[in-house]
Amino acid sequence: MAGGSDDRIALAAIAGAHGIKGEVRLKLFAEGVASLKKQEALFVGGDERRLLSVREGGKNGAVARFEGVNDRTAAEGLRGSLVEVVREALPDLDDGEYYFSDLMDLPVVADDDGEAIGKVVAVENYGASDVVEIEKPNGKRFMVPLTENAVPEWDAERLVVARAFID
Repeated sequence: MAGGSDDRIALAAIAGAHGIKGEVRLKLFAEGVASLKKQEALFVGGDERRLLSVREGGKNGAVARFEGVNDRTAAEGLRGSLVEVVREALPDLDDGEYYFSDLMDLPVVADDDGEAIGKVVAVENYGASDVVEIEKPNGKRFMVPLTENAVPEWDAERLVVARAFID
């Protein structure tokens, strides 16, 4: 999941249209529709839009309607767009918490010798834990669970991966 502007955090991505009245299907990156409902200003594809309605729409999904999106054609035109919020509008994080966007593009190194491995290109959650996708310089990608035994440490500068998890 790619981030948008550096001062914004993506809460969802538009997966496509839902129905004919301008609703869109969302893939949520945040925890539930409440994270969208409480935002006063959302950016859809880089443009500020008011959220008119949002409801649950399946696992990690929602159905939403945004101001200015009045038909299926307009909704389809937003497919692939990020739904973002200004970072300062989000609550402070507790220790050990992070926003997926904080991990994006972080350099990845091996835990045993600090060898450069690649960079984080995606973060997903399939239910058990978050998973980071890492791209090596040769373009090959592999995934690592974001658990203490696989990723013993990370900060704003780098993500350290246990050698046993490096593909």
